Amino acid sequence: MLKEVDRVAKEFLELSKNKPIRIVSHYDSDGITSAAILAKAFKRLDKKFSIKIVKGLEEDIIRKELSRQPKELIVFSDLASGSLEYFQKLQEPIFILDHHEIHKEQLNDKIKIINPHLFENVEDNSCTGAGVCYLFAKALSPKNADLSSLAIIGMIGDRHESNLSKINQQIINDTTDLTIRKGLVLYPATRPLRRALEYSTSPYIPGVTGNGEGVIEILRETGIGMGKSLLELDDNEMSKLITAVMIRRAQHNKADDILGNLYILKFFNTKEDVREISTLVNACSRLGYHDTAIAYCMENEKAKLRALDIYTEYKQELVSGLRLAEKMDKIKGKGFVILNAKDKIKDAIVGTICSMLSSSPTYEEGTVLIGMAYNEDKIKVSARIVGREGRNLKEVLEKTVITFKGQNPETIAEVGGHHFAAGCLVEKEKEQLFIEALKKNLEIEIVKI
Repeated sequence: MLKEVDRVAKEFLELSKNKPIRIVSHYDSDGITSAAILAKAFKRLDKKFSIKIVKGLEEDIIRKELSRQPKELIVFSDLASGSLEYFQKLQEPIFILDHHEIHKEQLNDKIKIINPHLFENVEDNSCTGAGVCYLFAKALSPKNADLSSLAIIGMIGDRHESNLSKINQQIINDTTDLTIRKGLVLYPATRPLRRALEYSTSPYIPGVTGNGEGVIEILRETGIGMGKSLLELDDNEMSKLITAVMIRRAQHNKADDILGNLYILKFFNTKEDVREISTLVNACSRLGYHDTAIAYCMENEKAKLRALDIYTEYKQELVSGLRLAEKMDKIKGKGFVILNAKDKIKDAIVGTICSMLSSSPTYEEGTVLIGMAYNEDKIKVSARIVGREGRNLKEVLEKTVITFKGQNPETIAEVGGHHFAAGCLVEKEKEQLFIEALKKNLEIEIVKI
């Protein structure tokens, strides 16, 4: 893959001469860090550029962005691999730096693309959008090797830290200010445990998450001081805490979802938990503050203060949304649960709520959780899976949308995502029709298994 990265980078340098660049990126932490990496790299090349952050690539957004050609060179990051059908009649070249699944047969010579799925050894090359953008930036100039820290934030944000690929390991090796320690995957590892345990949703700890008295009890039981952080624990204390958490999560029967590596990065000249950095970036962007998220990634001090305020607001939104989600009536079937929040939960956080619910002991491994929330005249649909085994969520949604489009040819429904997390938008007036199509396809999938 690296040879292809070098080739595409050379093409970019040639095609971008005397042209401003338009970066179009996804709005999650991986997309934001992707955009920040490209912004820093282009700035160092003294190139003019602008950034557009989007929730997804709908046809009207693509048409609007392509209308900027040929005056601007367009670079899509952390998206567009699933939208190749709209790039079949290009007059000018575009660049796609992405990691999502792709239909290779829709590629043409105007699409300049780097994507791990285009290579035979996908597992070795597996990385996030930020990882692809980092490799591209480093190919533009070796000076960009210091941007690996942003790729690490994107990697953690997209849950690529387990079963590291060769490419992800290389990115880690490039990052000089990174500390990795094995232990309980609880964040932030740099803050007092009392707070980290109380607000822990991934992993969800029965009797401790959201329970101040339960937190005091588990710390007394393990003999750990209230003010200590996870990073400050010695091996004996870490072992005791892991045992205490596992006892409370006994019905899960698995320890691999609570054990792993803690990633600590020097950021703003302070040791920070990468999971918290990633969550903060995600929070800013999902609440609509994309500029703050990108500026924070570029270590702007003013943006940091604003980002911390937004992060507090985001956590409050999540707690409120989680409480609502737990009380709501749900559509349940064999192996799936549909949470139709309508206008009760913001569309920007419904996917995160589903991720949080997937970490609770409520649902069995492999259960598909579908969250739905209104987004103006559309519905945001987010799919998550309990655990790390089960159906390919992107395929499940794609099959649903194909069936749905067959019955509703005028629909705007489009799917994005990957195996463990996927989503789409659909018109609000087609809400019930889509739910029926979704239920039918989820049941068919169960029958196949």
